[in-house]
Amino acid sequence: MYLSFECILFATKRLKVIHPFVGITFLSCKKNGLPVGSSIEYSMDNYTKAFMEENQKISDSEYYFHPFKTNTTSKFWVKSNYPSTGLQSVNTRTFQKCFIHKRGSKIWGWSNAYIRSIAEIEIDNKAKISLIDLAIWTMKYKKWKKNTTLEDVLDQFIRDYNITKEEQEILFSDDIEQYVDIEIFHNEQFNIGNFINSFQPAPDAKPEHEGTLSYLELTNVGPTDKLQLHLASRVNIITGDNGLGKTFLMDCSWWALTGTWAESEARPKYMDKQAKIGFVIAGKSSNGEKTIIDYDFKNLVWKRNTKQPTIPGLIVYARVDGSYAVWDPSRHYGSNLNTITTFSGLQVWNGLDGSIEGLIRDWVRWQSAPLKYPFEIFIKVLEILSPPDMGILKPGEPIRVPGDTREIPTIIHPYGVVPITNSSAGIKRIITLAYLVVWAWHEHKVMAEFRRIKPDSRIVIMIDEIEAHLHPKWQRDILPALMEVQNILSSQLEIQFVLSTHSPLVLASAETFFKEDVDKLFHMKLSTVEQNALLEEMDFIRYGQVNSWLTSPIFNLQHARSKEAEVAIEEAKKLQLADNPLQCDVEKVHMKLLKSLAQSDSFWPRWTYFAEEHGVKI
Repeated sequence: MYLSFECILFATKRLKVIHPFVGITFLSCKKNGLPVGSSIEYSMDNYTKAFMEENQKISDSEYYFHPFKTNTTSKFWVKSNYPSTGLQSVNTRTFQKCFIHKRGSKIWGWSNAYIRSIAEIEIDNKAKISLIDLAIWTMKYKKWKKNTTLEDVLDQFIRDYNITKEEQEILFSDDIEQYVDIEIFHNEQFNIGNFINSFQPAPDAKPEHEGTLSYLELTNVGPTDKLQLHLASRVNIITGDNGLGKTFLMDCSWWALTGTWAESEARPKYMDKQAKIGFVIAGKSSNGEKTIIDYDFKNLVWKRNTKQPTIPGLIVYARVDGSYAVWDPSRHYGSNLNTITTFSGLQVWNGLDGSIEGLIRDWVRWQSAPLKYPFEIFIKVLEILSPPDMGILKPGEPIRVPGDTREIPTIIHPYGVVPITNSSAGIKRIITLAYLVVWAWHEHKVMAEFRRIKPDSRIVIMIDEIEAHLHPKWQRDILPALMEVQNILSSQLEIQFVLSTHSPLVLASAETFFKEDVDKLFHMKLSTVEQNALLEEMDFIRYGQVNSWLTSPIFNLQHARSKEAEVAIEEAKKLQLADNPLQCDVEKVHMKLLKSLAQSDSFWPRWTYFAEEHGVKI
């Protein structure tokens, strides 16, 4: 087991009151056996540099992470020459009395009064130095045996750094009681990326790549006064009534990731109040930094900085109107290439010069390519996404059709070969989605090869109204099928899905794979008090039958029946609760039930006995 992230972070933040001489020079000299009362040839700069390399070189930055006391309390990084400049000055001036040393030489030793000298500077009228904080900091990577205690960690540190009894008594306190409410150990080693993200970034920190959206916050934007969306790393399902802003939320999520609007730009809800959009793009090894963008009322734009702390990975956004948006960081960052991101349905099929060849041309070109790549990937994705009642969407040979000079791809259906241009709306939507995902991934790999970089291992797929044009059987299969696509594209690929739906069948299909630690369910509703759209994160409950989903808080139907049947049943229930219902009223409701309920409806047994008791002939 390892020291926990919480424990290490707590200790690190407490180190800010400790002088860097104690946290670096003292520990380095103690570990390397610098003698007391005599001197030896000792390369102080090299030893302190090696110590800092081991303990404070925590990223690929040229800077050292510096958790100790500085002149600026917010400063957590020092330059790579710190051991031979700033720290050397501290050693030879501030703590000069601690050493036997002739300036300019490599002869060093502890003076007999070094403990008292340190105490005069660091302890005088102040609390003693916390030894456990230093122990946790220097042993943050160490693997420990099961049943290890914090006292064991402290004892090991004292042995490793040769801390004497006199040093413990005069300079240090153990302070273990400060950790009583903190988880000390964890089964996995702490994430160094998340740790770094808890502090200000290094001055030379480069933006992390392959980011996914982990947080979105809207203030006075669109249909809401205040909205917060904490997204999961894998599947995010957004539900809610029409007109409350699910599509708007998807568009804002796209903008947060890319800095572009897929269509119309979001506007403030009230023009006399400040409007803000906040978001966090999480990297692979860090949680990301929160960015807040204010609306510029003077210029009527969102004042977004082009520099981002985390660069998102590949993103494919299927919009409900049939258009698609694609964002590829390998094309859009530091590039003069065409930056068109949104394509209409016709452009996706027929192409747009300089941006996309289009489904029809690419399909035929891929199919005739000698290596069959990426056509083989496309075939597998089509197979996964195929409708359950029509069999696999298997490509046939391209054909010519009247009025078109191009060869048109075909699909082999049980009833014959059909040009894709003649396919149904549902088939077209799935074919288009499959093509866009494969095309975007293929183009990303090509561009990555040009730039001699690795392709992304994390992408985002956004689909607005995932069930659009699909038969109920297909609605029940589409989401689990999409989950399998990532393994077809690459075994190393992770996909974050952001989906909106009105379909109880889509939610029922999620019951087999939904995991609370990587998936989330959200529901948008109208606040009747404030007339404002609200977003709630919902517990994912496995309701089983689709009828139970319809009457769940997600869809909030009183009955999984027609509106007329719902009204009739509610009137019938009201009569059953009445003290002396009139026969004419019972007969009237009975006729409504006959018109709206099926003969096998489960409500009949309950009603029939009551109706007969009140004179109605059944």
